[in-house]
Amino acid sequence: MRVTPALVAVFACCAMPVYAAPPCGGTFSGFVAGLKQEAQRRGHDRAAVDRFFGTVRQDPAVLRADRAQGVFQRDFIDFSRRLISQNRLDNGRRNSAKYDAVFKSIERSFGVSRGVLLAFWALETDYGAVQGDFNTLNALVTLSHDCRRPGLFRPQVFAALELYEKGDFDPARTTGAWAGEIGQVQMLPDDILENGVDGDGDGHVRLKTSSADALMSGAKMLRSLGWRANEPWMTEIVVPQTLDWADTGLDHTKRVSDWARLGVRARNGALGPGNLKASVLLPMGRKGPAFLVYPNFRVYFEWNKSLVYVTTAAYLATRLEGAPPYDPGRPDPGLSGAEMKALQQKLVRRGHDVGGIDGILGQMTRAAVQKEQIRLGLPADSWPTQTLLGAL
Repeated sequence: MRVTPALVAVFACCAMPVYAAPPCGGTFSGFVAGLKQEAQRRGHDRAAVDRFFGTVRQDPAVLRADRAQGVFQRDFIDFSRRLISQNRLDNGRRNSAKYDAVFKSIERSFGVSRGVLLAFWALETDYGAVQGDFNTLNALVTLSHDCRRPGLFRPQVFAALELYEKGDFDPARTTGAWAGEIGQVQMLPDDILENGVDGDGDGHVRLKTSSADALMSGAKMLRSLGWRANEPWMTEIVVPQTLDWADTGLDHTKRVSDWARLGVRARNGALGPGNLKASVLLPMGRKGPAFLVYPNFRVYFEWNKSLVYVTTAAYLATRLEGAPPYDPGRPDPGLSGAEMKALQQKLVRRGHDVGGIDGILGQMTRAAVQKEQIRLGLPADSWPTQTLLGAL
């Protein structure tokens, strides 16, 4: 999920739990003083708290990165081609062989296929090569002080304090993504506390320097988010033109055997077990790539809320396990960012909840698009076009 150091955390920050809005704003020094008082109320030693916060500084670059999220406006074909290079595929296969024993242990213990973790590892940090250079404590405190999403970040400050007390966090030197994720698979401090695994047996969980720790921890986190052991997550498919497009999309599921009876078939290999529930995902409409996605695909959204990222990560995982490149088809031209915002405004005026006027084709916008396509008698494939924009 990684394009630049500033972008690493955009995707995964959305996986954090939402808390009641805590105090934010005011002078930065006063805000830090409040954090220190709360830490002591939580039972942390005063001297340790003073040392932990002793070097903290506000970081304006973090706030600039938080506001720059235009990458989400790219469509699936554009986004996936930018992120999935031959070099990443080759490095993934080399790392699969290098850490074969670790992946076998993961598959036995957590039931997470190696391709899934290799894909996260590749997109997050290029297999550990680019982990971000933002001071993690500065980033977390800066975002906690900022009143846009303080409830997402304040708990992570205290989680980082716990890691510090365990000897696994250096407030002056620990660095990572701008939104506070750390290590080769970019995990937040609270996730490290809950799911960190000492994969190399050295007595510490060090996700920056130990690939074994990072991979084992990522697998445990996926399982904690609901990953179903030894089940598929995505299959590229060919869909018949007779399919009822209103049945497609993540809001609609059928058993795999039912999809097969309707003429859906795997483009290569076989579909998943017939009794599994699955959805037909058309990321760029009925004329573009097509996938059958299973319950494990939905777990990706617990890691990250961006549909285009989730689809790319899931698809890359299949490539790393031997699937061929997808068939891009010939999708109808999509909308620009400005046009997408205009569409979202029209949808909101018709009573739909699109989750915000942001120019991003997310799940809520897609669901609203499909409902309007049905109402207008257009092919209900959830892909917004100029025709739909004009009709609205």
